[in-house]
Amino acid sequence: MTASTTLSPTDVAALRDRVTGRVLARGDLPDGGPTAAEAVAAHSTLVAHDPDVAVLAETEADVVEAVRFAAHHGLRVRSHATGHGESSPITDGVVLGTSGLAGVEVDPASRVARIGAGTRWNAVVDAAAEHGLAPVTGSSTSVGVVGYTLGGGYGPLTRSHGLTSDRVRGFRVVLADGSVVEAGPDTEPDLFWALRGGKGGLGVVTRLDLELVPLRTLYAGSLTFDAPHVEDVLRGWAAWTATAPDDVTTSVAVLALPDLPFVPEHLRGRTVLALRFAYPGDPAEGERLAAPLRALAPALADTVGELPVTAVATIHADPEDAGPSWVYGAGLREVDEEFLDRFLAELGPGSGSPFVAAELRHVGGAGARDVEGGSAAGGRTAGFLLSLVGVNPPRLPDMVAAAASFAQWSQPWAATETNINFLPGPWTDDALARAWSPETAARLASVRAAYDPTGLFAWRV
Repeated sequence: MTASTTLSPTDVAALRDRVTGRVLARGDLPDGGPTAAEAVAAHSTLVAHDPDVAVLAETEADVVEAVRFAAHHGLRVRSHATGHGESSPITDGVVLGTSGLAGVEVDPASRVARIGAGTRWNAVVDAAAEHGLAPVTGSSTSVGVVGYTLGGGYGPLTRSHGLTSDRVRGFRVVLADGSVVEAGPDTEPDLFWALRGGKGGLGVVTRLDLELVPLRTLYAGSLTFDAPHVEDVLRGWAAWTATAPDDVTTSVAVLALPDLPFVPEHLRGRTVLALRFAYPGDPAEGERLAAPLRALAPALADTVGELPVTAVATIHADPEDAGPSWVYGAGLREVDEEFLDRFLAELGPGSGSPFVAAELRHVGGAGARDVEGGSAAGGRTAGFLLSLVGVNPPRLPDMVAAAASFAQWSQPWAATETNINFLPGPWTDDALARAWSPETAARLASVRAAYDPTGLFAWRV
């Protein structure tokens, strides 16, 4: 598969004739609508896409036509739904925008949601809640369901309910030859295995069926501590995780909050630690479980309490609007006192860290156990997942250097796998060597070769 080719206006016009949605070629300046680059813009404004063609699909048939067009012209295909999108610039090929394929249908009897490719999590959360059900979602409900789930999916219910991909019951997929298949435990089982955590290079998912869980409320929220208490709370939390029950999922984040209007006034310009807590059970038991964390230090703010599942995104309160951002992630076996010494020195208050957020998520529990029949989801050997997020463009070189330094000094604590959703692009061989076990990576390569022998579906460098 070539990186790019020259398309004539006639080629693009022919595709437009066969597609219901919009087709935008590089250089098009449509009236009253986006350019190709704008139509598939990434969440991070540090990433600029410039594909040969953007196809804004309205139907599955549009996806089929776009895939066949790309294969005929030797162009690579990437999918772009509604969430964060690619973290590396796309400068060639066909980008399929799938936001026109959004939609959710919930069957309360089977507790399964049928979810279109362009759907965001908030639509699924709201639809399921009408029936007393909930998806095992991520920390942000503004991201796209499909892209998140294809990577596995770690969220505030990971320890109690496992990964999101563990709950997938089937996929509908457009393959490299333009055919459409249903992938499940009994049909296309190798493809089904790979799609549950294998991320890309397999096809275009136009729909997935997700098992929901009976859940109306959580005992959950966030405790915020001021800079003088960050070290004590961080060390106390880490010690607490050693005996934390599997049905409690927590994380901590050192936040260097800017002095900007979107930050609550009492927190502007401060460095704080946010401790996130989620327990899907009785509020009285949740209060008892959270008590040792509340006792670590006086809190600036305490939002932990009973909340409806529709408010699950408030636990982490991730920003939803697009803006400049650079992200690095890693998996860790453990976080002991020696690790925390270095973490605080490099990323804590007064460190001069270039990151606005340095987060540690306690995972494991149900997330460490693979599903019956197995899946490709990586990261299960990690006890913790780290995320570093920077938003100040002039400090991008500092972010890159600090992340490289972390990768070196954290080696004694590194897990054998880091979930692919936590690895920023470009996904080089070195990066991907951290995403899956050698056995899983080898099987994924075999499945990709079988379903996409020419490498039509670009997903890495």
